[in-house]
Amino acid sequence: MENNTKLERGLGQRQMEMIAIGGCIGTGLFMGSGKTISLAGPGIIFIYAATGLILYFVMRAMGELLVHNLNYKSFVDFSEDILGPSAGFFVGWSYWFAWIVAAIAEITAISGYASFWWPDLPHWISALSTVVLLFTLNLLSVRAFGELEFWLSIIKVIAIIGLIALGLWLATTGFISPEGIAARVSNLWSYGGFFPHGVSGLLNGLQTTIFAFAGMEIIGTMMAEAEHPKKMIPEAIRKIPWRIMIFYIGTVTVLMIVTPWDAIPSDKSPFVGMFSLVGMIGAASVVNFVVMSSATSSSNSGIFATSRMLYGLAQQHHAPAIFGKLSTYQTPTVGIYLGSAIILITSLLLATKDSIMEAFDLVGTVAALIFIFIWTMILISYLVYRRRFPEAHAKSEFKMPLGRVMPYVSLAFFGVVLYALTLSEDSLIALYVLPTWFIGLGLVYWLKTRHSDAQKKLLSDYKAKVARQNKAAQEYRNKLRQH
Repeated sequence: MENNTKLERGLGQRQMEMIAIGGCIGTGLFMGSGKTISLAGPGIIFIYAATGLILYFVMRAMGELLVHNLNYKSFVDFSEDILGPSAGFFVGWSYWFAWIVAAIAEITAISGYASFWWPDLPHWISALSTVVLLFTLNLLSVRAFGELEFWLSIIKVIAIIGLIALGLWLATTGFISPEGIAARVSNLWSYGGFFPHGVSGLLNGLQTTIFAFAGMEIIGTMMAEAEHPKKMIPEAIRKIPWRIMIFYIGTVTVLMIVTPWDAIPSDKSPFVGMFSLVGMIGAASVVNFVVMSSATSSSNSGIFATSRMLYGLAQQHHAPAIFGKLSTYQTPTVGIYLGSAIILITSLLLATKDSIMEAFDLVGTVAALIFIFIWTMILISYLVYRRRFPEAHAKSEFKMPLGRVMPYVSLAFFGVVLYALTLSEDSLIALYVLPTWFIGLGLVYWLKTRHSDAQKKLLSDYKAKVARQNKAAQEYRNKLRQH
């Protein structure tokens, strides 16, 4: 291992585009959409649209902040720079933990999906094989990570486009199912209306939606490894609404046009049912392959994101310096080792036949809650940035639309999500677990800073910097008033 200090700018536009798409399409869509449809009915269209819209504005806030200062390597850097050392510590370690938990959920799910083809294969073998493969590819170079994500995302995109095309063809040709139900647009409101379970159905559906969208912000961890970040980050973010409309809203709309929402099973992938309607041989196997590739993609992103978080934390003196060292391939090897080891060990413990899907639901909810915390901190950073850097915001080449209003609307939306999570016993467990993480993290930070001269200097420098920035901001506002 060489003591390199800079990550390789090895991600091209093609890879960034597909990684951004991959971040928008997860296992929650392929497997979880059936459950969400059963809870919300056609109202799932509204839930996906609302969640996607809110997260688009969160990504725009993140994008403006990253482009504002190209020295930022991720949203952890601007959290620390704008909100202070403690914010950088909490955001960085929480994001690391969120991806550890998310990757554990996906690896655990992969163990279950593998049983579809090999029912007698021990779950630990499929979990071990997946982690070893991803671990090896992440060690090689960021280009290897980017290539794997590119092709895994291609698989997901082809599957979704295929489903949408098939559904539209069935609807336009007047297809009638074996149960005698015709595929038609009116199926969206002919079975109890557009919101068959009312507001409670929307709230219950919201619980299962957040995890499906988690990972969208991963493009904000790639600043240091993008070839042309000032161009590539905005390009990737601008296309998020179209991806959500096509891949989420388009998919569930077509599903419910072909098959009434109350006939879609909650415990199976609705993709299987769609392809099976036309007698596609091996429909279940095809969908299982797609879902496994989607889970593998998320796990791959988890190993990538956790190692980059540790690298950034080490650069800011919030993690041991060894995590800031790079290999000859310019990858943060020690972080990859640690993340892979934790993901593997925990996945092996959870990969039992009796508890595998229950474990997936629990850890998935915990991860979703931490992602909400991350998105909230991005918005708070943006609000403080607008107040402290009015001149930089005025000159920004990638302004967040409706920047005065949407941060508050988004924060209110996350409040509604947290309320929705209290309505289910399963998600309540996660809500009880989460404070333990923050209390433990706060204790570590207190012990870390109590006798650390370096940390005391960081805090002192931050306070002095804020005073200078506030003074400059006030001078700029006074200048505007005079003109």
